[in-house]
Amino acid sequence: MQPKPADTIAASTSAASLQRVLVVDDSPVQLKILCAVMRRWGFEVLQASSGEEALEICRTMVPDAVLSDWMMPGMDGLEFCRQFRELKRDSYGYFILLTSKGEKEEIARGLDAGADDFLTKPVNSYELRARINAGARILSMQRQLSDTLGRLRSAYDAIDRDLRQARTIQEALVPERSRDFGTARVSLLLKPCGHVGGDLVGMFSPNATGVGVYSLDVSGHGITSALMTARVAGYLGNDFPDQNIALERRYNKFHAFRPPEEVAVRLNDRLSADPGVLEYLTMVYMTLNFATGDVTLVQAGHPPPLLIRADGSMSFIGEGGLPVGLVTGVSYTQIQFTMAPGDRLLLYSDGITEAELKDNTMLEEDGLRTLVGRCLAASGTEFLDDLYWNLSQITRKGTALQDDVSAALVEYVGC
Repeated sequence: MQPKPADTIAASTSAASLQRVLVVDDSPVQLKILCAVMRRWGFEVLQASSGEEALEICRTMVPDAVLSDWMMPGMDGLEFCRQFRELKRDSYGYFILLTSKGEKEEIARGLDAGADDFLTKPVNSYELRARINAGARILSMQRQLSDTLGRLRSAYDAIDRDLRQARTIQEALVPERSRDFGTARVSLLLKPCGHVGGDLVGMFSPNATGVGVYSLDVSGHGITSALMTARVAGYLGNDFPDQNIALERRYNKFHAFRPPEEVAVRLNDRLSADPGVLEYLTMVYMTLNFATGDVTLVQAGHPPPLLIRADGSMSFIGEGGLPVGLVTGVSYTQIQFTMAPGDRLLLYSDGITEAELKDNTMLEEDGLRTLVGRCLAASGTEFLDDLYWNLSQITRKGTALQDDVSAALVEYVGC
């Protein structure tokens, strides 16, 4: 090594992250000179006279940087560099190859092997110092990045735990997937595309005369939408009839269903009057009379329910309506029809009909008819699970649907 005044330069603050250096050279003279210089600069120095010996040291001592000759008998510096990169370690190791080779092809080979930098023999002290400082800066940035990633990972883990708990709470909004009422059965499906979602399905039956079933979809996705679904679930809950806006107490003895159009108006008034609520929702809400099969239904911007007759014929019910909570002073129109024994009514969110297929089109209503046709042999939750599975098989993203998916199946048996 050419003696230079730079040999006496003190280690800069950037070298604080680079403290242990492994020097590898089969020349005893070069090894002694390089080790002396590195110690003079304040580094902890390890030394090896071959690639094999250096590799064994790296397995136990973990150097911050390696200064290795390229041309050595046995394992040369290039192969040593490759195997050095394959070692498992918690932090990055900076690797400098010492070589008399200056051709671009040889430099490319060294880079491919994992080398970070090169020094041409005979080594100049100024240049070596500069390369060591550059390596120290890179290691410092890498460790700062690792610390930042560690903090981000901890924050993400905390958020993930909260979201998983939120998912458990949201799942509790649908405490039962199916209920048999004797003359009818209602089954539910709720599949958020993330931890939590903005879809909600539910049912309530205040007496033995009928059941109320709803399917709703809050605008947007994620936490905000999930909070809205929790709020609406409180308005349409089954456990506390006095707080359910779809029910009214009569003669101070029992609860009865309000007309679905009135329920939509009441819910719209509550949501649109709250200045802190920016979200709106689409909804289908229906009541079924167990004795007669009569259905009264309101559609508020939600996809039209699919009526599946006992003979397998299908028709969509409803033509739209304004979403709930979008504007004040909205009125809604009721739809009435009768289900015969063996008929089924499918309420669903647009996560089904707007699912993106592998040919970049959407499923839409005709596609839904086709999917339902494949599931007609099943009933209850099995029908809904088959529908969801069939949908996942034809979407562009496979099983990773891009929107929340929910559905409610009402099956009428009759008296």
